Amino acid sequence: MTAKQGGAATREQGGAGAGDRHEVLSVREGEDPWTAEELAEVRGELEGEMERLRAEVEEAEQDLVDLKRSFGDGAGDDQADAGAATWEREHELSVTNNARNLVDQHQQALARIDAGTYGDCESCGTPIGKMRLQAFPRATLCLSCKQKQERR
Repeated sequence: MTAKQGGAATREQGGAGAGDRHEVLSVREGEDPWTAEELAEVRGELEGEMERLRAEVEEAEQDLVDLKRSFGDGAGDDQADAGAATWEREHELSVTNNARNLVDQHQQALARIDAGTYGDCESCGTPIGKMRLQAFPRATLCLSCKQKQERR
């Protein structure tokens, strides 16, 4: 099998097993193809971070349950107490939703690895680049497309 380089897809058809997927992942021109070790390192980082985030979600959900329970106990609380409790609940909801979103992004990155599309820019289809993915494994856009997105 040959690797995709410079955005030109040269994937061979046939029985590529999951262990062979690293050989067909996109790389930028001048980059070496992904090795099994590099891909295993990225996968391990994604899976480890997902576990940490799942634990964070569970903790935040428990905090929300505790906040709801304690909010009902303060029948004589003044407006400042009620406002502080509401702010705290909103903050916990925000943290929980952010962590869930990050878990989804990690799952999508792992799915792209499994599908053999890891490293392809979701906007223009050109390779994202190994160094960018090794630094930020959840990246879905090449640097040019990411810069365009941030300017909007």
